[in-house]
Amino acid sequence: MILAAMAVKRDYYDVLGVPRDADDAEIKRAFRKLAQRHHPDVDTGDGAETRFKELNEAYRVLSDRQRRSAYDMFGHAGVEGSAAGGFEGFGGGFGPFGDIFDAFFGGSPAGTRRRTRAVAGADLRYDLTIDFAEAVFGVTKEISFPTLETCPRCEGAGGEPGTEPETCADCNGSGEQRRVAQTILGQMVNIVACARCRGEGRTIATPCTQCGGDGRVRHERSLQVSIPAGIDDGQRIAMEGQGEAGPRGGPNGDLYVAVRIRAHPHLLRRGTELYHELPITFPQAALGATLTVPTVEGSDEVEIPPGAQSGQEIRLRGKGVPQLRGAGRGDLHVIVNVVVPSKLSKRERELLGELAEESGPAVLPKGGGTVLDRLRDFFT
Repeated sequence: MILAAMAVKRDYYDVLGVPRDADDAEIKRAFRKLAQRHHPDVDTGDGAETRFKELNEAYRVLSDRQRRSAYDMFGHAGVEGSAAGGFEGFGGGFGPFGDIFDAFFGGSPAGTRRRTRAVAGADLRYDLTIDFAEAVFGVTKEISFPTLETCPRCEGAGGEPGTEPETCADCNGSGEQRRVAQTILGQMVNIVACARCRGEGRTIATPCTQCGGDGRVRHERSLQVSIPAGIDDGQRIAMEGQGEAGPRGGPNGDLYVAVRIRAHPHLLRRGTELYHELPITFPQAALGATLTVPTVEGSDEVEIPPGAQSGQEIRLRGKGVPQLRGAGRGDLHVIVNVVVPSKLSKRERELLGELAEESGPAVLPKGGGTVLDRLRDFFT
């Protein structure tokens, strides 16, 4: 599967006209207002369809908590892509004007004809656990999962081969039924999908013997999933059209692969930065030393300067996590921890006693700041 070329896009918050700290209700209100104004069935101006698609795309991202978080962190690169490992999802959008009323009110307003269309299959979620290094460098995984696929006998039609569906007796083939509801604004007549034919306008007189008229059969599917380098724990990969097949020939839903990452025994990740706590002895801190630290690639050497203090940071440039769909890598931060032994031999006590007499009282290093200063700088 090939990544789609990305065009320059407007900021999703600007598209909906909401601030970046807008809550879910504010985002929904803004989309509802703009969608009713710019839907192609209502807006006859040039570019109406393009504007509505832009609104729909912005709402799909900002109304989903995980995708909004990815967008806030990485911009469009965090939510766009394809089945090869992008973060795009919820393909398609609202269709006719009545569908907007379906989304917010549960039906189409009277006088607006509901367009019958095939029911899409369900979206699926697959939880995939990968190793720490696989998340850093990217990997391709094969996954298998049970799903509903188009029946090979009736090819999704639902009826026995050679038979034809019949016009629904309840709705006379329109796929619609009128429903009257009392609201605070008075009586509202909604047009809803026919309960008998489920909006299709047709019923199956002779169901397929293999699928029972549903047009789908259970099947074990295997797919290759491309995990991009730099993916973080909890992020999702959307694979459009890889969900369940729709009943009686309806379009497929989407598959969302939720990535879980196994923790590294010695490295802590925060975005693109990695952290490692390096314990050293008092002599190593005082005299300096060359020590080995773990990295994602294996290990590397780090120079401990003479007079190193607990909490001191030594940074290894470019040894962190790659930017997701970007250039460059973060750094590995080695945090020094001077370990004071809890038990000493007789000889060690004698040597430390001599050192104490020679050194005198402890004095903070010049320009190094206190431990609290270093901790404050580290967490800031």
